[in-house]
Amino acid sequence: MIDLDANATTRMLPEVVDAMLPWLRDHHANPSGSYRNAKFARKAIEEARKQVAELIGAEPGEIVFTGCGTESVNTALHSLHTLSSEGAVVTSAIEHSAVLRYLERLKRETKIVRVDASGMIDEDAFNESCEGAAFASVMMANNETGVIQPIPRLLEIARSKGLPFHTDAIQAVGKIPVSVKSTPVDMLSISAHKFHGPKGIGALYIRSGFDFSPLLVGGGQEAGRRSGTENTAAIVAMGKAAEFAKQALESGLEKDLAAMRDLFQNHVMEGLSGCALNGAVISRLPNTTHLSFQDCDASGMLILLDEAGMACSAGSACMTGKRKPSHVQLAMGISEAVAKTSLRFSFSRCNTHAEAMQAAQIVIKSVAKLRSVQGGGTGPVAIYTS
Repeated sequence: MIDLDANATTRMLPEVVDAMLPWLRDHHANPSGSYRNAKFARKAIEEARKQVAELIGAEPGEIVFTGCGTESVNTALHSLHTLSSEGAVVTSAIEHSAVLRYLERLKRETKIVRVDASGMIDEDAFNESCEGAAFASVMMANNETGVIQPIPRLLEIARSKGLPFHTDAIQAVGKIPVSVKSTPVDMLSISAHKFHGPKGIGALYIRSGFDFSPLLVGGGQEAGRRSGTENTAAIVAMGKAAEFAKQALESGLEKDLAAMRDLFQNHVMEGLSGCALNGAVISRLPNTTHLSFQDCDASGMLILLDEAGMACSAGSACMTGKRKPSHVQLAMGISEAVAKTSLRFSFSRCNTHAEAMQAAQIVIKSVAKLRSVQGGGTGPVAIYTS
């Protein structure tokens, strides 16, 4: 299977699995204990905390381990909501559901800032929305299009209005350099399985000295910031994945991912008519391309590609199967009809240039086949066989 759905999840690296296994098989002590084995587990957690901190240029004490990226996002928004004065929340129209649905739950005034046709947030509208607001949360990179938002400039605007600022960096960390030193946000959300770590473990960066109110309370783990017995095995694995991600970025991972993406994208667009790129060409993740295929229903395409041994996505993995047009594409001004013909292809360090070329050929053949079957329509298709 050629896996081009890295924005949904990535394969755990063998070295990460090896780091995790002893904590699943041999070392079971609760890291909150006072005996030798517990202290051994505590030491391993603190080493992982350091590794994650180094990936984003933070201090170890600014990292709080969570159960997943969604928990990291919800925790940040909970804290900002709980500790802020009256005022609206400012966010963008293309946020992940972990942000948008949690803000709906708060039942607080929310100013949703528009984006342009390239998927970039309207900075003037953001500036206007920040007037009299309480806090802001804008994603660093979009999970569907890969478009990277101008977080440094947005942060500057928020700071000028006295607003705390959180960024969902789940799709960015491990794919592009992220530094909380050069971009000093107040909180930043991370998920391990987006950069070859395990699922079910995330982290929340909280700037030193920044007021914080925990979402989970109980035993007081994570310095009282996230109660619950730590998942030592997953935390150790996340630390190892962060270490490898940092090394990969320093060794040119961005360039290699972009080369595979562009090889695939250019070959597909040269081989097909009626194919369009959605989102900014330059300011996007190096691993992501989002394409629309005229006269091709995305659900039918997914079936054909799967049969041909290739995996990709019709948008966010969290929305797969819901048969609704992407809110991200609609916010960019893309019609519902075109949105339903769009697919996301996302690469990882586990892919090869040969796979990129092979995948492009599979897409070209599948589009041609689907167009011939649908006869120019884009209605739902149940199944196609060779």
